[in-house]
Amino acid sequence: MNLQLRPALTLFVALSIVTGLAYPLAVTGIAQVAVPGAANGSLIVRDGKTIGSELIGQSFTDPKHFWSRPSATSPMPYNAANSAGSNQGPSNPALADAVKGRLEALRTADPGNTAPVPVDLVTASASGLDPHISRAAADYQVNRVARVRGVTVERVRALVEQHTEQPLQGFIGDPRVNVLRLNLALDAAR
Repeated sequence: MNLQLRPALTLFVALSIVTGLAYPLAVTGIAQVAVPGAANGSLIVRDGKTIGSELIGQSFTDPKHFWSRPSATSPMPYNAANSAGSNQGPSNPALADAVKGRLEALRTADPGNTAPVPVDLVTASASGLDPHISRAAADYQVNRVARVRGVTVERVRALVEQHTEQPLQGFIGDPRVNVLRLNLALDAAR
C-alpha cells in the first residue's frame, strides 16, 4: 500500500501546485500586463471613485436616465453573487405579473409613448446581469429622457448613437447600448 500511496500523494501535491497556484498566478500576471482593465473587472472610475463595471448592469429608475434590462437576481437586482435567470416560463403567472408591472412603469414614465415596448425592457436576461439594452430599447426611451432633462431629442439620439456598440465582426449579434456608459455621458453633458 505504501508503494502506491507515496506516488499518489506526490502527484496530488505536484498537480495542486501547478494547477492551483502556478497556473493561476501566471495567467493573472499575464492578464495584468496585457489587459489590466479587463483583468480588474472593466471598472468605470470617475473622479477616483468606482462607479461600476461595464460588464454588470445597474438599476436605473429615474426617468431622466435610460433604464436597464430588468434583473432576475435576488435579493437585490444585478447581484453578481446570485447570477441566474428566474427560470420562469412563458406560462408562469409570476412572469406575466412582473412583465405587466414593468410595462405599467414604462407607460407611466412616458404616457405619450404608444410604440411597442421592446422585449428586453420587460424581461430579464439569462444571467440577470446584462449591462446592455438593444438599440430599439434605447430608441424607445429617447423621448422620455429628452423631455425630463429638458434637452432636444436630437441631442439624446446623438448620444445614443455615440454609445451604440456594433455587432462583433459586423454580423455577430445585434447593435447594443451599454446603459451605464450612456447614462454617465448624459450626466456629463448637462
